[in-house]
Amino acid sequence: MDSTDSTPNVHSIQKAILERICLLNYKADQPLKEADLAAEFNVSRTPVRDALSRIAHLDLIETRNGVGTVVKQLSNTKIDDVYQTRLRLAPMIGEMSTTVIGQPEKSAINNLLARAQLLTPDDNVRQYIQINHDLHQIISKLISNSVLQSFWRQTYFQAASVWYRITDMTAKETLPLLVNELSELARALENNDLVAVGHIQRVYIGYGYARIQQHLFMDIN
Repeated sequence: MDSTDSTPNVHSIQKAILERICLLNYKADQPLKEADLAAEFNVSRTPVRDALSRIAHLDLIETRNGVGTVVKQLSNTKIDDVYQTRLRLAPMIGEMSTTVIGQPEKSAINNLLARAQLLTPDDNVRQYIQINHDLHQIISKLISNSVLQSFWRQTYFQAASVWYRITDMTAKETLPLLVNELSELARALENNDLVAVGHIQRVYIGYGYARIQQHLFMDIN
């Protein structure tokens, strides 16, 4: 966004809508009306239409006759493609990034760890989701290769739109895993070890996908 103009651009509108989809503020089959979004963002329909067009390429929304643009669920095949891709991208974080890990990144991870350690399975799952989302932001910023970063962010939004749907069912299993993941990442960042960061991400993506297969696949067409 231009520092001299507070009007949202296509990128910022796209980011806002993507976050609402992956954080489940927009549910499957929910209509996304251009006029309403244009009014909300105080823009014409053109940047909203362009943002929705970009999101459609991620297979997270679709146009239906007589309905318009709606949020969609990924098919089993698409979910598998996304997770297999993320499993292969994760090790590249260390292989293709030259980021110097600073104190802000280390402090941010430790802050997330402290928040996660306070959660219990009975807490609102939105807190769990938000910690995961904040973790994604930190990891993305550690990726210095712009192409890899773009693919990593794209596949995150696709994976998150599925993963966060089962958090109610998996809280007792996944909350300890989140604490373990953040603990391992904190140690990796303290050692300035991006290779370890990539491998840790791969392991926990694998854990997440195993639970999706267990809890969700039978319910998705």
